Amino acid sequence: MKYGFIIDNRKCIGCHACTTACKAEHQVPVGVNRTWVKQVEKGEFPHTRRLFSVMRCNHCTDAPCVEICPVEALFFRDDGIVDFDKNRCIGCKSCMQACPYDALYIDPENHTAAKCNYCAHRVDIGLEPACVNVCPEHAIISGDMDDPESEISQLLGREQVTVRKAAKGTVPNLFYINGDEASLNPVATEKSDAYLWSAQSRGVGHYAKAAEKMAFSNGDAIDAIMEANGHTTYAGNVAKNGAAKSIELLMDKPRRVYDAPDKGVLWGWEVSGYVLTKAISAGVFLVAFFGALFGWAEASVPAWWWGLGAGLLFLAATGILLIMDLDRPDRFLNVLLRPQWKSWLVRGGYSFSIYGGLLTLLGLTAYFGWDMLRVPVEWATLVFAVLTAVYTAFLFAQAKGRDFWQSPALAVHMLAHSFMAGAAAFAIIALFTPATAEWMAYLKYLLIAGIIVNLLTVLVELTMTHPTQEAKIVVDMITKGRYRSLFWGGAIFFGNLVPLAILFIPGLATPMLAVAGLIVLAGIYLTEKIWVEAPQRVQLV
Repeated sequence: MKYGFIIDNRKCIGCHACTTACKAEHQVPVGVNRTWVKQVEKGEFPHTRRLFSVMRCNHCTDAPCVEICPVEALFFRDDGIVDFDKNRCIGCKSCMQACPYDALYIDPENHTAAKCNYCAHRVDIGLEPACVNVCPEHAIISGDMDDPESEISQLLGREQVTVRKAAKGTVPNLFYINGDEASLNPVATEKSDAYLWSAQSRGVGHYAKAAEKMAFSNGDAIDAIMEANGHTTYAGNVAKNGAAKSIELLMDKPRRVYDAPDKGVLWGWEVSGYVLTKAISAGVFLVAFFGALFGWAEASVPAWWWGLGAGLLFLAATGILLIMDLDRPDRFLNVLLRPQWKSWLVRGGYSFSIYGGLLTLLGLTAYFGWDMLRVPVEWATLVFAVLTAVYTAFLFAQAKGRDFWQSPALAVHMLAHSFMAGAAAFAIIALFTPATAEWMAYLKYLLIAGIIVNLLTVLVELTMTHPTQEAKIVVDMITKGRYRSLFWGGAIFFGNLVPLAILFIPGLATPMLAVAGLIVLAGIYLTEKIWVEAPQRVQLV
């Protein structure tokens, strides 16, 4: 048994009855939807048409949201329905990053993820989903695709159908008859915040929680307040954009006329921050370990203890930032106590927990002189330090909704940042502890090498052949668009080239090395901010 949906676009009239029925059936809050109707206009005047496309969970055979969920809040039923358990959800939003179809949302009332679950409670008692029952044109067909007698099975055998983003390999079980590329391809049209019947510039739901906070009786009050604060009003947006949109239609450029609200940037500064803090934590061990292993240089005893303390401190900061980013921080222990082992959020959580334990044990072996234990503990710590440094690259790779994060160079990128962050941290520590000239030279050359490797890795990530239009949009956004100034001026010039120039100053003094290290840490944060945020600004639907 395998349930699926067919949307027959030959019949859909865009009445939104399915959206309304779904909201009523599941008490879906204002501002978020489990199913909605996207509307796109295309053609050249006067030969134009409006396309209606029902958007919802695809109940994929290989659902990336299930794989990335750290607590099994999302799971497969025996009948193929991808269901969810809100009582387990921690609100990490990783499922929203993994879904290529933007089908999940954070419920603004209980702060857990939710989506279409095929009205599983109705299916269990022999009823069809609410949207199927209410559709006046029988444009939504549901049923068991494995049953040759079912209507959906017969339509799949008889009609030519289309799925969204087949190249993702998720094997979606939502099919469209007469599906149009202008509507099904998210980057074929631009997302807006002002449509014919809606204004979304303030955001809704998890993005801004504006829907439940607005206490205005009509649009005039909102317009007055927005104008007083120097913002363009909804009416002004319509007037300003109307002529341009009319020209787009005359020039045969498809445009959206109705869509679901933007969910905004789901992983924000907390994620960028924890990528930096874990880089410092892992980096201080890696720098000290490899310096001693290859005989390049050894940290003084005070510097080694400071490095150990920094490793534990920034590891604790990583955990705090991870918990802060959760919409249900009260359930953060579910990651460790109710794990779903395929998720790299779980693997990462255990990796840095074990790493923290090993750092503590390493400190105990040094303090009590347990010399027989020290070497095996150091090698075990090395393994988990590397895992701590790079696991986020594999977590991002599981986020299949964000094409730019699928770069194979991302692990190298994060490992390079760990060595840079570790060397930078020790350069700052050298202001407070004794250090040999050999150790300072080691830190200097390690920072130089790290910056060069980092610049080359960034070059590869931005210039490699990107297989999808979405990834190319992100590259353009970083190099020529929204993040252009932050990238070139902040991350590249200030965060890499300035410290590189400082490091080549002859007879570089310890304070200047510390300044270079501090700038390197700032550059790492700026780079991670761009790498985390930019891919999330590309529409998925």
